[in-house]
Amino acid sequence: MTEISTILNGHRGRSEDSRLPSLLIATRHGESTANVEFRHADASGALTVPITSRDADIPLSMRGQAQAQALGRWWAALPAADRPRSVWSSPYLRTTETTRIALAQASGLGAVPVNLPIRYDERLRDRELGILEMLTKAAIEKEHPAEAVRRRRMGELHYRPPGGESWLDVALRMRSLLRDLAEEEDGRPVLVVAHDCTVLMLRYILDRLTEPQLLALEPVRNCSASLWRADRGRLAPEGWNATEHLG
Repeated sequence: MTEISTILNGHRGRSEDSRLPSLLIATRHGESTANVEFRHADASGALTVPITSRDADIPLSMRGQAQAQALGRWWAALPAADRPRSVWSSPYLRTTETTRIALAQASGLGAVPVNLPIRYDERLRDRELGILEMLTKAAIEKEHPAEAVRRRRMGELHYRPPGGESWLDVALRMRSLLRDLAEEEDGRPVLVVAHDCTVLMLRYILDRLTEPQLLALEPVRNCSASLWRADRGRLAPEGWNATEHLG
């Protein structure tokens, strides 16, 4: 198997570009019901949100469903050579719903086959927050003040909550995934449907960002499109966090 450092760091000739996806499109799922509830909680300083399900089972909001439809229309309008031939998706409900709705929209417009391959890969799951899962900002400050202090001191890239993951932990997952994706997609355009942190770590790896550069980025928007194109043995950035297609 070709080493990921060779695949991603440009030490291959142009003749081997076919061992990379021709185009990698990464998107965050559409707005979820948790996105809505936590936005309201953070604005009001609430200690709780009315969510009882597992993180993996949180669905899209009505707005999120509309965003997924818009993503599918954008997909259908891409040049034929750039329309993804397969989808790699997080197995969480909000991402599988985004994938299903976008694919239905694109296939309904005749742009892609209904039976387009979908790979549900656990490495694309959202960052695990351990003891902080489903806690609002106010609740973390009240119930885990020492963790709140440690988080600010260490910074988001390095901070790992008890039982959870740091951004760097997620980056390790993404390096493993990119190795498989580079080997298996073989010159095809591919769509990755994931979460804010996983998309952010894809950019951290592919664009070789420093910590300050990473932390300066704006949050990854729901159903945004970020693109990297195969060029001289590496995936070169072509667009980041675009949402014009959402209207």
